[in-house]
Amino acid sequence: MARVGRIHTPHGIIDTPGYVAVATNGALKGLDMREADACGQQLVFCNSYHLLLQPGPEIIEGAGGLHKFMNRPNGPLITDSGGFQVFSLAYGSVHESLESQGELKKSGNANKNHNKSSPVKVTEEGVLFRSYRDGRKILLTPESTIQAQKSYGADIIIPLDELPPYHIDRKKLEDSVDRSHRWEARSLKEHLKNVKNQAMYCVVHGGVDVELRTKSIEYLTSLPFDGYAIGGSLGRNSDELLELLNWMMPLFNESSSRKNKPRHLLGIADEKSIVGGVKKGIDTFDSCYPTRLGRHGTLLTRNGKIHIKSSKHSKSYGVPIDSECKCSTCTHYDRSYLWHLFKAKEPLLTQLATVHNIQYMNDLMAKQRQDILDGKI
Repeated sequence: MARVGRIHTPHGIIDTPGYVAVATNGALKGLDMREADACGQQLVFCNSYHLLLQPGPEIIEGAGGLHKFMNRPNGPLITDSGGFQVFSLAYGSVHESLESQGELKKSGNANKNHNKSSPVKVTEEGVLFRSYRDGRKILLTPESTIQAQKSYGADIIIPLDELPPYHIDRKKLEDSVDRSHRWEARSLKEHLKNVKNQAMYCVVHGGVDVELRTKSIEYLTSLPFDGYAIGGSLGRNSDELLELLNWMMPLFNESSSRKNKPRHLLGIADEKSIVGGVKKGIDTFDSCYPTRLGRHGTLLTRNGKIHIKSSKHSKSYGVPIDSECKCSTCTHYDRSYLWHLFKAKEPLLTQLATVHNIQYMNDLMAKQRQDILDGKI
């Protein structure tokens, strides 16, 4: 099921399988886009929720769109609907969790009393929430999120969907899936009014429920979406995620129209999930996993993770993070110096560690592509 391909966008090519770096506010934390480009980073993910609140769609549109605003004219961008962050407000347990094997975007235990004090109100029209910046009320609808993403001008956009927590009774989950389907259809209708050379991926839901996931795939693949994002609750850990992909991904191969469209795994890009997901036919993976690890002094290598704060690195003179890595950090600095930067709390450590981790992720994906071509996967 593993496959190699290319996604062509107005702002560049995306080689698949590929890693998608997350620039939440239109910026990679600790890293300039030129440095990311030098690491081979192609597709970058920006979050509509944060951009909606600051600086706002009108500012970005006034700049000529997100590519010009970020000064990334030759790199493809993807934006989401903002739904994930909004529903994180509704369910305090919906979060990005750093698991032992990587960062998985998933739903945890539901807060039984969230309805009594939830800052989010869900209706058929959309989601009403308060801005964490100034407290103003904002109504996010399937139409308004698409209008915002039209202002951003990203190459790939995502419809509004609902993200329920992992532990939810089946009837509520079914209702949520149905609502997401209605919202996604409305988002698509709004998008088709003025495509603007943008592609739209649907978001497949259903938790780990076989029947509901299958229902979601059957419905959404009947609509003219340009690709498929796999979202919602994806299990408690990477093992349950891979079990989900094992029975679900063959459903995308049942017709040529499904098979030929891109598949994106939302919010998950730890190495175990990537290697397993590639084997199941996932094309792209997004996560802030490597940049977040870098900020906290964890470096990714071909021999496992390195925690640079450890004193064992204090005298690692002349020893790069990874002897096979060609990033600027490994070319110019050794572990001893990086250990010093971490202990001294120098901001430079964030930049150097992030450069390396982004390079590592892109090297990992390049190896996955080559292994598929060589028949090793």
